[in-house]
Amino acid sequence: MVICLAAQRHNVLRISEVAAIYEIDSDRFSTLEGFFGEVSRVLIPEATWGHNLDAFNDILRGGFGTPEDGFTIRWKNHALSRERLGYPETVRQLEIRLQHCHSRNRAHVARQLDQARAGNGPTVFDWLVEIIRDHGPGGQQEQDCVELKLE
Repeated sequence: MVICLAAQRHNVLRISEVAAIYEIDSDRFSTLEGFFGEVSRVLIPEATWGHNLDAFNDILRGGFGTPEDGFTIRWKNHALSRERLGYPETVRQLEIRLQHCHSRNRAHVARQLDQARAGNGPTVFDWLVEIIRDHGPGGQQEQDCVELKLE
């Protein structure tokens, strides 16, 4: 059990015991879409959601079937996900994004795509870890008390 101390607005501290642990298993997915399916299966099995990075960020705030007082995500075999959600998957995702993004964002996404093709910049795995950690200690949304354990 983890005790979550999170600063909230007006410098008030919330102390909560984080008891819920959700295990994501890298053996069960190899793409970002597969990760979203695993999130649906493990974190919010009865919920309907957008299956995109913004919606995943929203899920971590609580209220979608996850505890509103925080929880732990245990990412089993994370090294496998680091590999599978590496640059080839990042290139694939950015190619999809480039096809659907607003014309004002095309140049930015194209630069990200060029970087990913060169093996530089954050990967899909990095995107996911960053989103989760933003909801935990030291993150901009730490009041959500989400802990990530990479195993």
